[in-house]
Amino acid sequence: MKIAIGSDHAGYDYKEFLKKKLESWGHKVTDFGTDGPNSVDYPDFAHPVATAVETKQTKLGVLICGSANGVSMTANKHQNVRAAITWTTEISKLARTHNNANVICIPARFVTKRLAANMLKAFVETPFEGGRHKRRVGKIACS
Repeated sequence: MKIAIGSDHAGYDYKEFLKKKLESWGHKVTDFGTDGPNSVDYPDFAHPVATAVETKQTKLGVLICGSANGVSMTANKHQNVRAAITWTTEISKLARTHNNANVICIPARFVTKRLAANMLKAFVETPFEGGRHKRRVGKIACS
């Protein structure tokens, strides 16, 4: 599967770690940066990831920052992007099954790398449930 990934400085180490995990699981990863731990502005990396998902260049996106709030708010400005902040594996699964989330937002300052990898694996491997949730997801966009 093609997956876009990006982070700000607070998520840089996690991005590098998770990118290797995704590749080891057989996914093709497009890295939109940042390329180091120096202070940067999260929208500069969240917008390209969200655009890749929005335009179907990638199926899913991964965004990491300190709290995950900024990248989530930014990504959710894009049509047909449903970015979900996750902090447990169960929340990651629910974001996929109930909300058909296509971007996972990980709060690097609040979860371990191990938990981040488990959440990401659950997110990538969990399908959308459809059914009653399809109707609800269809009401999210403001177009």
